[in-house]
Amino acid sequence: MRLSVPILLLVGNPIFAGESALLSSGSRLHVDRHESLGAVVRLYNAGGSIELSSAQIVGFEPDEPLSVVPAVPIPAAPPPPSPQQLADAAADKYGLPRQLVRRVMAAESNFQPHAVSPKGAIGLMQLMPQTAQLLGVNPQDSAQNVDAGARYLRELLEKYHGALYHALAAYNAGAAAVDKYNGIPPFAETIHYVSRIAKDWGRPAAPELTTAESDPASRPK
Repeated sequence: MRLSVPILLLVGNPIFAGESALLSSGSRLHVDRHESLGAVVRLYNAGGSIELSSAQIVGFEPDEPLSVVPAVPIPAAPPPPSPQQLADAAADKYGLPRQLVRRVMAAESNFQPHAVSPKGAIGLMQLMPQTAQLLGVNPQDSAQNVDAGARYLRELLEKYHGALYHALAAYNAGAAAVDKYNGIPPFAETIHYVSRIAKDWGRPAAPELTTAESDPASRPK
């Protein structure tokens, strides 16, 4: 046997496409191709070639073609839900009109997730830290913030037996203020807040809003 250059003998399953020379010894030799030269056979691979006696080779078998595994595309992460989508989900969860929760969010933060008021209210629904603590949520997390805000609004509506303007006033000024004045407190900010949401939501302004705005002293003590 004459070697023209050293080559790597692979016994077993080939790792490259080509063919296998079946040797009389029972071994298999992976090669890229072969060339018959009478009494000898020249076998080629990437490292060079080797010549064997024809009597040493029983035959050749083509290797199985290598299967190419297609790359699996990695799906892009879905975008985070918008403030409006968070509002709708929370409204549905707590049985509130979607547009109402959206209008409260607009009045509170103008749909800005990172809004912080001068008084320290946080996020889309402007939760005060102590309120968020009572509700057991992280106010910096938009989903938790909106969920808690809608839950709190639902609780206020239940507290005031469905009186929307009372619930909105309590959301803005606190339930203690609404209870003290037995209705919407005569605070310009609260009156404007309730009026804005009522108008944006398509509800007529309550007579008590007009009365309170024109004559705060007329509000019940």
